[in-house]
Amino acid sequence: MADVQAASEHTGGNPTVPLVPRRFDRVARLLGSRGLVTLAGSHVAVFGLGGVGSYAVEGLARSGVGRLTLVDFDAVCITNVNRQLHAFPATVGRAKSELMAERVRAIDAHIVVESFHEFYEESTSERLLAGRPDIVIDAIDNVTAKIHLLATCVRRGIPVISSLGAAAKLDPTRVRVVPLADTAMDPLARVVRKYLRRRHEIECADVDGLYAVYSDEEPALADPDYRTSLCGVECACPGGPHRRHSCEHRHVVHGSLVFVTAAFGMAAAAAAVKLLTGRGLSLIPATPGLRRRRRPPPAAAPGSLPP
Repeated sequence: MADVQAASEHTGGNPTVPLVPRRFDRVARLLGSRGLVTLAGSHVAVFGLGGVGSYAVEGLARSGVGRLTLVDFDAVCITNVNRQLHAFPATVGRAKSELMAERVRAIDAHIVVESFHEFYEESTSERLLAGRPDIVIDAIDNVTAKIHLLATCVRRGIPVISSLGAAAKLDPTRVRVVPLADTAMDPLARVVRKYLRRRHEIECADVDGLYAVYSDEEPALADPDYRTSLCGVECACPGGPHRRHSCEHRHVVHGSLVFVTAAFGMAAAAAAVKLLTGRGLSLIPATPGLRRRRRPPPAAAPGSLPP
């Protein structure tokens, strides 16, 4: 973020205290002016810009992260309006990546933002991660793509914060951030761990820098009286179903609510900001009986990432 970096060079007579643009005054009051400069020089990539990812991007942009890479293959569908930040009846059919890039630039014109209207998969992985982000936020719905992204980040040593099941939940106060090895009440987490181990020989309990945003609330049952022809029966997406990820072929489409998906996204953004500024995370599982990590993640110096 050029204005933050430039301000840090003009210290008002005190060469040890960087100046702060007024719009980030409240950020600097918590994280310090040097913390803000650290965020301005940081790069976060967000994969998946739906009900979770769109709010994660918002949190990062308003916290002063200076470079963002935004990736999503999808266009806004009318069924996104209840929970996705960019979704309005007037934006149906527009690329989510482009809409979020516009929103980021409206928040701060100095942010370097790249948007990719593409599906993440093995064939696109190298190019979409070419910018070498400091942290990745995974908010991908497609399980195959999610597992490949997590495995790629582990191999490259990129800390990654993965959003798990935000659907079929009602209570935003039950959202937690823990190592991926330590989740509970989340069937998706079990699947992810299993296939990371089977396909990529990655044992989550032995890996640092692999975090999960999840809810320890039991999944809520769908209303038995509600009937619909959308999503799971007939695709309502503009342009029709995508070749890699079609709602017509999904056996179950869970309901979701904005106050839960937004909490997931903001929790992911908060975790990224804390890691980037060396503040660490409170990695204590909320549900009794969870296995703990064999050793806590090492503390990081301000302005650096944990190893």
